[in-house]
Amino acid sequence: MELGVIGLGRMGQIVAERVMDAGHDVVAFDIDDDAVAAMADAGATPAESIPDVAEKLGEEKRIWLMVPAGDPVDAALDELEGHVDGDDVIVDGGNSYFEDSTRRAESTAAAYLDCGTSGGPAGAELGFSLMVGGPEWAYEALVPVFDAVATGPDGHDRMGPAGSGHYVKMVHNGVEYALMQAYGEGFELLHEGRYDLDLEGVARTWNNGAVIRSWLLELCEEAFREEGSDLGDVADHVAGGSTGTWTVQESLEQEVPLPLIYQALAERFNSRATGDGEGRFSRRLANRLRYGFGRHEVKRQ
Repeated sequence: MELGVIGLGRMGQIVAERVMDAGHDVVAFDIDDDAVAAMADAGATPAESIPDVAEKLGEEKRIWLMVPAGDPVDAALDELEGHVDGDDVIVDGGNSYFEDSTRRAESTAAAYLDCGTSGGPAGAELGFSLMVGGPEWAYEALVPVFDAVATGPDGHDRMGPAGSGHYVKMVHNGVEYALMQAYGEGFELLHEGRYDLDLEGVARTWNNGAVIRSWLLELCEEAFREEGSDLGDVADHVAGGSTGTWTVQESLEQEVPLPLIYQALAERFNSRATGDGEGRFSRRLANRLRYGFGRHEVKRQ
C-alpha cells in the first residue's frame, strides 16, 4: 500500500517509519524541509507541498494527517480540496475535538477517519493504540496501515461513525488524568508518611504482580530512578488539559458525574496558579509522568 503522511513531528515520523518497516510505501511532507529530507533518507518519497502529496499518490489516495489539532487540520484539508474525491481516505491521527471531526467528515470530499492515537514516543518500538471513527469501508481499506502503526491487529478498532474515534480518545485522556492523580496522591502519602521509603523500589514491587500495575506505574518507577524519591527539582506545574476539559464538558452535557476526572483536571489548573515551586508532590509526579509517556517538557523549580 502507498500512504501519504502529512506532518513529520515526533508522532508523524513514527507513523511513517512503522508503515515503511511493514513494507508499505510512504509519500512524506512537512513544513520543515529537514524533516522531509530525513524521511527521504529513510526511504520515503519526498513531497514539496500538501497538494504534491496527493499528486504523487495513486488513483485511490490514502493520506494520514499528523498535524496539531485545530486550525492546522483545517488548513491541510483546504489544501487537499480538489485533489481528493469520494474514493480516497484521509486519516486525522491528531488529538482533534470530536465535534470538529464530525464537521470535517461532512465537509470533506474524501472519506474521513478520525483516529485517536495513544502510546506516545514509545510507539516507535511498540506501536500505538488506535481508536478509529468513520465509514466502515474506509477503515477496512486502511487495515494494513493500521496493523503497521498499531501494536498489531488487536491495537486498533473501528469505534463507530465519524467523531467516535476522537470521542473515545477524549475519554481515554480523562481516565489518564485520573490515574495519574491517583498514583500521585498515593506516592505523596508514602513520601510524606511514617517511613523513609525508596519509592523506585515501591513502584518496581507494585509493578510485579500487584493489582495496580500499569505502564503509568512503570513510568513512576522511571521518574523516581532518574529524579530520586524526592523528585529533585521537578516543579509543581502540570501542563496540558484540553482533552480533559472536553471530557468534563461532555460529562456536564450528558449529566454523567465524573468527580475523579474533574478533580484531576482542577489539580492541573491549580498547579499553574500556585507557582512552579516545590508545591504538592502528587502534581510534581504528574508533571514528570507527562515527560515519560509524551516527552513533554518537564517544568523545573
